[in-house]
Amino acid sequence: MKYSHDVIVIGAGAAGLTAAGGCALFGLKVALIEKGAMGGECLNNGCVPSKALISAAKRAAEAREEKRFGVQLAAPQVEWAGVHKHIHDAIATIAPHDSQERFEEMGCEVLRGFAKLTAKHSVEINGRTLTAPRIVIATGSEPFVPQIEGLGDVPYLTNENLFELTEQPEHLVIIGGGVIGMEMGQSFRRLGSAVTIVNPGPLMSRDDPESVAVVAEAMSHEGVRFVDGKATKVEKITNGLTVTTDGGEAISGSHMLVAVGRKARISGYGLEELGVELGRNGIAVDARRRTSIKSIYAIGDCREGPRLTHVSGYEGSNVALEIATGLPTKVDWRALPWCTYTEPEVAQIGMTEAEARSTHGDAVTVVKEGFDHNDRAVAEGETAGHLKLVLKGKKVLGASIVGKNAGELLLPLTQAITGKSSTFALGSAVISYPTRSEVAKAAAFKAWEPTVFGSIPKKYARFVARMRRMF
Repeated sequence: MKYSHDVIVIGAGAAGLTAAGGCALFGLKVALIEKGAMGGECLNNGCVPSKALISAAKRAAEAREEKRFGVQLAAPQVEWAGVHKHIHDAIATIAPHDSQERFEEMGCEVLRGFAKLTAKHSVEINGRTLTAPRIVIATGSEPFVPQIEGLGDVPYLTNENLFELTEQPEHLVIIGGGVIGMEMGQSFRRLGSAVTIVNPGPLMSRDDPESVAVVAEAMSHEGVRFVDGKATKVEKITNGLTVTTDGGEAISGSHMLVAVGRKARISGYGLEELGVELGRNGIAVDARRRTSIKSIYAIGDCREGPRLTHVSGYEGSNVALEIATGLPTKVDWRALPWCTYTEPEVAQIGMTEAEARSTHGDAVTVVKEGFDHNDRAVAEGETAGHLKLVLKGKKVLGASIVGKNAGELLLPLTQAITGKSSTFALGSAVISYPTRSEVAKAAAFKAWEPTVFGSIPKKYARFVARMRRMF
């Protein structure tokens, strides 16, 4: 079969851009397809705008502590138009890194439109059929909207339209106490909105409960109200809406944010017609990120598994390396990190204490160190929180950190868990995004870039591509 490309990538978010860019750097002929905005969810309505909002909110919170350390500040005056501008300036500044022009300069053919798989080696877009030995699906995810009585009759927010608000909510009611709900809840409260978070179970349920308790206490102290219950009904009222819980409590607010999770974006791409196996919430993949049709990969939020920007980038790198060299790569989640950017931050890497005890039982020990014993924390007046090391013997299985800049402390623990310590290992480590620790990974990767993408690997990648075209 004569192919039009060496690889076709569907989706230009974190996963797709990394896969397409990596293959292009190896000298392969790449088609990159995107129907929406380049950069995907992270750039346009996820990591970037949310962290910009968090930064504005932090500035307001610092000013609200008018006198501290003997320094007097003026009380904050929040101008929502300025906050909105800061958010969209951040997106605009980063956008060129993910732009169509940049990836075309790298050698990708970028096509805009909706792609549909028509066979295990072919994709149709805008009436044109593309073919390649390998296809990568990186279509991302979208907000999950639960079944709540009356929800369809009232305007509500998700992360997809939250950052388009041109007016500040007077009272924001948030359905969901996960990462998005907690980060946005604290931020809007700090900017002056009343905030109520409605959640039926444990807050931030995938994190260590001890760590989450520290954050919940800090947010309660700042004025965020938590309601333990499930939202069962939503009604429109004058100047807002009312949310009723299964406990019978009615909460009235001016705006409502639905933040109860994500669902894979997999409909309409021809997957079911082609016989690609689907899981409970995404495309089923093996450790190499291959679907049930082995010439088709699925990476990032569209497949079953962890949904994090740095995971998408990691999988994109792995798949690019496998496609270019023909050598199998497998994901390694032993040192998977994530961070919730509340204040204090909550960071996790590897197993939580509960997960470790479930797997290893009484062989698990936990070492806990409070920041109140850390000289830097004491000097900064930021002693809330702790670090917990989860151990089996002397081997680190995981760590949970809550405290100022907790995410920045994860990097050495990655190496402790995996037992790796070299520039090559650092360059291939999975580092929570966005943290300052990424600069170390970038430098280590740069040191190896001339070798990894040198003339010999490029020749080998082209040889593998020619072999694929023959079979």
